[in-house]
Amino acid sequence: MNIQRKSARNLTVERGKISHKGRPGRLKSPVPQRLRDSSSRADALHDMMQEMYHEGGSGEHGVLVLNHNFEPLNICAVRRGLVLMYLNRAEVIKFSERTLNSAGEEYPVPSVLRLFEQVKRPTPTLKISRKSILARDSFMCQYCGSKQNLTIDHVFPRHRGGETTWENVVCCCLRCNNKKGPLTPQEAGMRLPYPPRKPHYVPYISFPRFVSAVRRPEWREYLEGYGKGLERY
Repeated sequence: MNIQRKSARNLTVERGKISHKGRPGRLKSPVPQRLRDSSSRADALHDMMQEMYHEGGSGEHGVLVLNHNFEPLNICAVRRGLVLMYLNRAEVIKFSERTLNSAGEEYPVPSVLRLFEQVKRPTPTLKISRKSILARDSFMCQYCGSKQNLTIDHVFPRHRGGETTWENVVCCCLRCNNKKGPLTPQEAGMRLPYPPRKPHYVPYISFPRFVSAVRRPEWREYLEGYGKGLERY
């Protein structure tokens, strides 16, 4: 779908109606009368975007986008979610408690969307990174539980042949990192609460964002099945 992000006035409406009737299992959306008229739909979308810019942006809220088979696919900005919703590209599974007021009308803000068509994407490889390690370990030192001055530590020291893998790297505070030094936890008299492991989840969403998203109550039921084992971190 070719959408120019700078202005919703440039959107091309491919469907004449935006009705939510006739599709079983969908949440009926209270679409304002202004958006039922295709000639003014782009203007309405533009007004909503402007309203969102005036209230300080929408990145901190976000919309969970599910594939047609309910597999988590992306977390997009609310602006993008509204475009998908009102151009009839996706159905609303759950609305958030937020609404937008523009031109005398009240617009519901989606929280979870499901695409009408299945998007086929190759499964990406889950890559290890500093952010992913910190997210997996809940931004907490795995030796003392501190959440201050965090870094990463190789359980089996790197200069002794330790590799940078999910099973050998943990979140660690600087104090414990200096205390452990070139030793193993056993040699330093330190212990881990449990062995570090590679997370198991569908990595279409970056791992740090997935960890944050699965903790949101309104999204948990759609994500927790794809992040088994994360409850221990």
